[in-house]
Amino acid sequence: MNKKRKKAAADFRYNTGVAHVPWAAVGETIQQNEIAAIIGFLCQKHSNKDTKYKSQFQKTLRELEKLISLSRPAGKLSLGNHVKALEQQVVKMLSAKHALFLTNATAGFEIAFKYAGLQPGDEVIAPAITFIATIAYPLSIGAKVVLADVDSRTINMDPKDVERKITSRTRAIIPVHIGGYPADMTSIMRIARKHGITVIEDAAHAFGGEYRGRKIGTIGHFGAFSFHEVKNINSLGEGGILVSNLALGKDFPQARFLGLDTSRQIPNWLYDVRALKGKAGYFAAGNHSSTEIQALCLANQIKRLKGIIAKRRRAAEYLNRRLKGVEGIITPLMDDDKVKAAYHLYLLQVDPDKAGGDIQLLKKKLADRGVIQIPHFGPLYKFSLMRQLGYDTDAIEKSCPVTEEVFNHRFTHLPLYDFTREQLTYMADMIIESVEEMKKGR
Repeated sequence: MNKKRKKAAADFRYNTGVAHVPWAAVGETIQQNEIAAIIGFLCQKHSNKDTKYKSQFQKTLRELEKLISLSRPAGKLSLGNHVKALEQQVVKMLSAKHALFLTNATAGFEIAFKYAGLQPGDEVIAPAITFIATIAYPLSIGAKVVLADVDSRTINMDPKDVERKITSRTRAIIPVHIGGYPADMTSIMRIARKHGITVIEDAAHAFGGEYRGRKIGTIGHFGAFSFHEVKNINSLGEGGILVSNLALGKDFPQARFLGLDTSRQIPNWLYDVRALKGKAGYFAAGNHSSTEIQALCLANQIKRLKGIIAKRRRAAEYLNRRLKGVEGIITPLMDDDKVKAAYHLYLLQVDPDKAGGDIQLLKKKLADRGVIQIPHFGPLYKFSLMRQLGYDTDAIEKSCPVTEEVFNHRFTHLPLYDFTREQLTYMADMIIESVEEMKKGR
């Protein structure tokens, strides 16, 4: 007599188990042509005449065909075991209770704002200098964004101005760790506790950094990291992780996939869909699902992160050594017993009175010498979006005098990639040469 085989619980996202006619999780499997196209994209040839590359590529394809003949297609492409393993890796690394791998950091902000109970008419305090993604969700639902002035030394949010701008409608503060250097989280958390406000760290630049013995992103109630292609490490071009140390329960992962609950079903269907409970009541979740391939990529890059940050730190230390003695140049703060930065960007500043001109002149001279630099970021109140949504941008500008001064006259950012010593030397030489030229009025 045939034994009755135990059938796995049906779930439209997973293979339904042993059956005569199974329902596979992946509709059309990735085949050799797709893998070859990915290899060709990631390992691009230098020119159309590169015969050595063409020969090696064809050899790789023949070996790939042999490998595929011995393998089987992937049975899960999103939100599978590799995503779970990555999240566990991040939880351990950061000493966090929760980690969700998402489409991007912007999705992390959205989820965090929903848990904070943000509603139309509520207020969110953000720094005047940051990427627009920091405030995209509040703007999209009709919450009011209040822009705080920045600290002239770090370009991070000024806690004193934050405190001045808190009202009875303030629901969240979102400090940004610009360039990977930590904001003053001690002051920000003190203010938040005093007023019962949720803190969401925009740690897009700062994965792997530390502040007073704690990992950046875990000090506030939530922290979101970016793994976009320009960051220190990336998950195939896009990706983000949201972390929290709040007691959010086992339902937290449902916040990234529409509140689907496969542990319970409605009659005659595979799952239930639930609203999730935040600070001010229930909210509907969005869809921010991430892929297995991205998780595999990011998990491997995280293993190299300490070395990557160390190389960037050494580049920053070299630039500081070269530039510190030059009158008119202000070098960035480095690590000490309280701060371990992530070194995403190098903050270069000038004192216009001592340098013979402001940062706009220096930027032009550096660009003419082939040194690329970009001040991160344009003040948010200067964008058309804010005016179009009814903000009095002239009034906001007047309330952020430091932002106006540093953005227009004092700072820019240099990249901190894995430069050769020749490139670093040239960059330092050109900065010094340009400032000395400015002092002579040229």
